[in-house]
Amino acid sequence: MVALPPLAVPPLGHREGRWAVRDSGLLSRRARAAGTGTYRAALPAPIASLPLPLPADLAADVADAEAALVGLDRETAAALGEDAPVLGPMGAILLRTDSASSSQIEDLTVGARQLALAELRESSSANAALVVANVRAMEAALALADRLDLAAVLDMHRAPLGDDAVRGRGAGRLREQLVWVGRSASSPVGAGFVAPEAEDVPAAMEDLLDFVARTDLPPLLHAALAHAQFETIHPFTDGNGRTGRALVHAMLRGTGLLRTVTAPVSAGLLRDVGGYTAALTAFRDGDARPVVEAFTGAARYAATTGGVLVRDLRAELARSREALRGLRRQATGHRLLPLLVGQPVIDAAYVRGALGVADPTAHRAITQLVEAGVLVERTGARRNRVWHHPGILAVLDDYADALRREG
Repeated sequence: MVALPPLAVPPLGHREGRWAVRDSGLLSRRARAAGTGTYRAALPAPIASLPLPLPADLAADVADAEAALVGLDRETAAALGEDAPVLGPMGAILLRTDSASSSQIEDLTVGARQLALAELRESSSANAALVVANVRAMEAALALADRLDLAAVLDMHRAPLGDDAVRGRGAGRLREQLVWVGRSASSPVGAGFVAPEAEDVPAAMEDLLDFVARTDLPPLLHAALAHAQFETIHPFTDGNGRTGRALVHAMLRGTGLLRTVTAPVSAGLLRDVGGYTAALTAFRDGDARPVVEAFTGAARYAATTGGVLVRDLRAELARSREALRGLRRQATGHRLLPLLVGQPVIDAAYVRGALGVADPTAHRAITQLVEAGVLVERTGARRNRVWHHPGILAVLDDYADALRREG
């Protein structure tokens, strides 16, 4: 087998430091001694003006993957019409699908119903709340796609936690402490990866964002390398994976590669988490080919499965419209139906806000869909009632199950 040429990037440098484990009363003397010693913190090489001549095969791979994403974007807009009321919810569900996949990379699993309940603040699932945090980061990223500076990245990181949590959780601020990936929470000595020293983070982020501002690179290649550099810098105490994947979506939107939908690229990365991690390691060692190939494969997978998901959701919507044939076209239930694609579990408060109607009208719309067999109420309660669309939830759960089987 012929070895493919690498995509050379400067390998990671290192800065040596020394760590002493303090006596907290929780660790044995042996554990403190094992955690005391020298470590090597990463020192990212500048990439802002890095020349990136692509090998011909990799250039073709990138172009093919980008064409697949553009195809998904155009297919969805053509099938629904750019001004169709369901197109917004379709985008929302693809965004949520990708956010759920991002969370699964971080070992979280959550069903579609719990995720939809979390959007209504009705879920007790901690995992669902964390997936919704991913959604908020993605939404913030897309809103900021036209100005990807440091303030925008800080906003992406801050968005999931809200203003009340900023001071306590370090949200929206570059870290001021050392972080590492390893078995010990008390020491970076022997860790698999030690992120840059906090003092090196601001300059590394400035260089990265100068790279993000470039306009001479294919969008998918550009996003893949920016993501790898971001994860290497690890600029926050936590939430780096979530924010790094949100940055990818912002770049794909900002470059105009995707205009209508949010392709579930993280769902593609989820298929081979080990390969994704190895690709980041190769990037740090000086070869960006594996991380670019991880993203091109993820993009093709996202385009293919995203298209199937959109078509399955449209089919469910068509079946529901058929069930509403006896309902007059001006009825509020018809306005509510398309929104169920993006929010398949609803309550009266959601309907009031989404449609801008009074409470009696919201309940009337829900009743219309219940009587047509489109919505089902399962709580049996008289207050705080919620209704769901079984078909849409089944489509989403089947999609998530397929991802887990292939991952």
